[in-house]
Amino acid sequence: MIEILDNLDTLSRPHLDLTAVRMGGVALGAPAISAPRRSIIEAQSSLVVRYRGGTDIDSEYYDADGRRPTLDEVVNHAAQSDGYLYCADKLSYKVRAGTVVGFALYGPHLSHFAHLTSYEGLLAAFGTPDRAREDEAYGDLMGYDAYYWGAQKHVRWDAWDHRISLINLGAFEGNTGP
Repeated sequence: MIEILDNLDTLSRPHLDLTAVRMGGVALGAPAISAPRRSIIEAQSSLVVRYRGGTDIDSEYYDADGRRPTLDEVVNHAAQSDGYLYCADKLSYKVRAGTVVGFALYGPHLSHFAHLTSYEGLLAAFGTPDRAREDEAYGDLMGYDAYYWGAQKHVRWDAWDHRISLINLGAFEGNTGP
């Protein structure tokens, strides 16, 4: 089994057997309760109907009755149903029916690819995507989304900062083709 965090070059493969990789010790298909609990700082689940949080603001969750569930309650609900588990080290786990079905990496982990300073460099390193989409806002190019169906992977290129800003694997929209 390949640990992605110990072998980040694995992420550049256009074809990847997702049954043979894990992130942070957690494999796709594993029970979500196996995610590293001590590093989870935020969660998203259907238990939460309103959320308040952000930079330098403690997260607050509210359920349908206006009650404020604890982070542990939200994490437990997400890990046993559907949702997302967000870790302090800029990793996320997508959960469906209590099972990890996707990984996302962002932040400092992607500094491994800092030598790629252009979208063309990304294409040279990762290969031609099965689908690429330009992201524009108000006439400005914000970035590119490159999808590699053979690896069930999405690579986000930030055109403003000239860097990869996100890589996700698994059951995310667009990762498996049309």
